[in-house]
Amino acid sequence: MQAVGSDIHPSAIVENGVSIGEGCVVGPFCVVGKDVKLGKRVKLHSHVVVVGNTVIGDDTVVWPFASIGHQPQDLKYKGESNSLIIGQRNKIRESVSINPGTHGGGGLTRIGDDCLFMLGSHVGHDCTIGNSVVVANNSAIAGHVVI
Repeated sequence: MQAVGSDIHPSAIVENGVSIGEGCVVGPFCVVGKDVKLGKRVKLHSHVVVVGNTVIGDDTVVWPFASIGHQPQDLKYKGESNSLIIGQRNKIRESVSINPGTHGGGGLTRIGDDCLFMLGSHVGHDCTIGNSVVVANNSAIAGHVVI
């Protein structure tokens, strides 16, 4: 469902079932999966992919080539239900990857508000990241980490 005042580029693929908040921008060549919920004023620059049971909070900005919500990089993952919740006002820079949880870790990866994920950083499955956290370029936060 597209909200009033949102702007979806004609080349973006937005599956049926997506919830798009007021004032969102979905840029060129983005892919947004059917179970995704974008809060108000979320901006996806070009070439962003957001899939899975993923929530992105209000005023979050995601830069090109980010991979958000794809299956966890855990060999024990067998397709079970999982989630990724990203809070408000986060900055997710180029080529960042963020994975949802696994059965073994509670099935949820959660990110707080006002964080910055610099170029190439990774947040693994079942992590809990608090508010105002900065993850530096090319850093990896493995699964089951709490910051």
